[in-house]
Amino acid sequence: MKNKLFLLSILCAINLSALSLGDTPKEVVLSGENGSLVHDAKPWNTATLKGNVSVILYMDPDKKSDNEGYMQSLIKFKKENNLDFTIVAIVNLAATWKPDFVIEKLLASKQKEFPNIVYVKDKKSFFVKEWGLEDDASNLLILNNNGEVVFYKSGKLDTIERQKSFQVIKELLKKS
Repeated sequence: MKNKLFLLSILCAINLSALSLGDTPKEVVLSGENGSLVHDAKPWNTATLKGNVSVILYMDPDKKSDNEGYMQSLIKFKKENNLDFTIVAIVNLAATWKPDFVIEKLLASKQKEFPNIVYVKDKKSFFVKEWGLEDDASNLLILNNNGEVVFYKSGKLDTIERQKSFQVIKELLKKS
């Protein structure tokens, strides 16, 4: 009986830590051994997202193909519509068996190819622990300019979800 209660309390705690629509995720700072910006290895703080509409892709490198097409569509959508929002790609290095130096080299290449995207390394799955995002997955979040979650999807987005995310971004930008 004790084991069942213990397991139930763990499951409830895990469920309570997951983000929901309308939540304002707690501030997370990645620095040093925990992670950093890709382009200059300086610390990165989620507080920099406030005041902007932000699209965050948090991904396991082994799942990058799940929403790689979405990222390309998002970049095209932003450029074609001349929209001003922040795109952040956070890579969960702890979620893969691949060596960090290999992933970091690929990220440095992506950062050069797409200098207007903020690339961040999460070396210890901080966003899984602190925001309750799914581990070993591709997560997409859209935050309004107050830092509140207005869209969240874990896993591969289908065509309808992609279009909905673009509509959410447009609506948010009209309000700001």
